[in-house]
Amino acid sequence: MPTELESVRLDKWLWAARFFKTRKLAAEAISGGKVHVNNQRSKPGKEIKPGVVLSISKDTYRWEITILTLSSQRRSAKEAVLLYEESPESHAKRQLQMIEQRERRELLVMSGQDHKPNKKERRMIHRFKQG
Repeated sequence: MPTELESVRLDKWLWAARFFKTRKLAAEAISGGKVHVNNQRSKPGKEIKPGVVLSISKDTYRWEITILTLSSQRRSAKEAVLLYEESPESHAKRQLQMIEQRERRELLVMSGQDHKPNKKERRMIHRFKQG
């Protein structure tokens, strides 16, 4: 389990909590305004402590979390979840977004978009165009 630290860099904590694959990606997200500390923009080197509220925007998803413990080492996903607590509203909203995205993807597959014709279909297209 994570050792007890007084404070840790924001980019390092986001990497350890598995929000980003690398510290560089975490630092870029922070610098780009995708991560807010207590509803204010921050820098990657900001020292954070337990109890701090973070707003993280990544892709189309948004997390509203409270830091419970600190860690400067990347651990397993099961241990990383114990580092923070997500607000129920944020969790519900993210789950709803995931369901909507899944439904949109299924509709695209059913409508036949994003489909490259196979050999048989290409032959039929050529015959149709020629005749």
